[in-house]
Formats: sequence, C-alpha cells, structure tokens
Amino acid sequence: MGERTAPGRVDRRRARTRTALVDAAQRLLAEGRTDVPILEITELADIGVGSFYNHFDSKEELFRVAVEEALEWWGSLMDRLTADIDDPAVAFAQSFRMTGRLHRRHPELSRVLLGQGLELTRSESGLAPRAFQDIRTAVDAGRFEVEDLDLALVMTAAAVLALGSLLHAQPDRDDAQSADLVARSLLRQFGLPADEAARICSLDLPDLDLVDTLVG
Repeated sequence: MGERTAPGRVDRRRARTRTALVDAAQRLLAEGRTDVPILEITELADIGVGSFYNHFDSKEELFRVAVEEALEWWGSLMDRLTADIDDPAVAFAQSFRMTGRLHRRHPELSRVLLGQGLELTRSESGLAPRAFQDIRTAVDAGRFEVEDLDLALVMTAAAVLALGSLLHAQPDRDDAQSADLVARSLLRQFGLPADEAARICSLDLPDLDLVDTLVG
C-alpha cells in the first residue's frame, strides 16, 4: 500500500514546491523586483535552492511562467463569469469592466499585468486571445464594426494598461466609474450607438466580493 501511495505524495509535494516558486515570482513581479538572485527567490518561497532546478532552468523561465499563469488564471475566471452571456458585446464589456476593477481590488495582480505592457497582446494565453475572440465574435454577430481586429485588440489592451496606471497614480479616483467610462468609449469606437454603449455599461456585474474570495 505504501509503495502505491508514495508517488502521489511525491507529486503533491512537487506541485506545492512549484506553486510556492510561482507565487514568490509573482510577488517579486508586483514589486518590480526581477533582478534578484535565485537564492532570494527560494528563500521567499521557503524552499531549498536545489529544488528550484527541479522545476525551472532559470529565473527568466520562472518569471515568464509566473506572468502567464497569473494572466491565464484571470482570463479563465472571466470565462466563467461571462459564460452565460449571449450578447458578445456585453461579454466583452463585462470582462473589461471587471478587469478595470482588478487594478484597485487586487493591486499585486494588476502590477503583474502592467509589467507586461503591450507585449500581452502577443501572448497566446491569458487576456489577449480572449479579448480578441470576444471582438471577433461581436463582429461576426454584427454587434461591432471593426475593420482591423488586431488594432482593436491593441486599443483594448492599451485602454486596460492606461486605466490601471491612472488608478495606481490616483488612489482616490473611482475605479468602477472609470472602468465603465473607458468600456463605454471602447464600445462606441467599435460602432455601438452611445445609448446602447451606456446601457451595456450600466448592467450589473457578478458579485465582485465573491470574485475577491476566488482570487485570494
């Protein structure tokens, strides 16, 4: 019995170690501290240096994975929270509005996002491919009028990043109102009438307190 269960324990221990390393890297990314030795990363993760190389070849690989996993996790959460929305324009706006609120509610995750800059538009996982798909679906459904999907994605990403930067710089700014105003502007740029854009951006969002517990 013991021999059969041991591999499971080993796998769980390896998974915990990997998670601890990724968590440590995400904290360092949020603090803007990527120029640190591997020893400092392992101390923050509370593991031995030797264990690092069982999972990653370099700290650059670790930081890349840390960014990818943070953005993929948030993107997957947005998928779940918008899964029942039939109107692709509403799904796009809901995801943007919730991501806009992320900057204030979860500043560490926000800083990971901001640290990527417009490079995130070239990512094959996370927020970019989901936003691109939302835009394309809305175009195909006749909801958006967009001539260039790649430019629309860049505009969306730039809006997310600029909004986050402004919210960090102005801590007294209303994040919800600001996110909704930016989302409304994007909808209008993508061809929706002003009253329709305003209606969509006034719709209720999922319970963000529940989202907070999932993020935490």
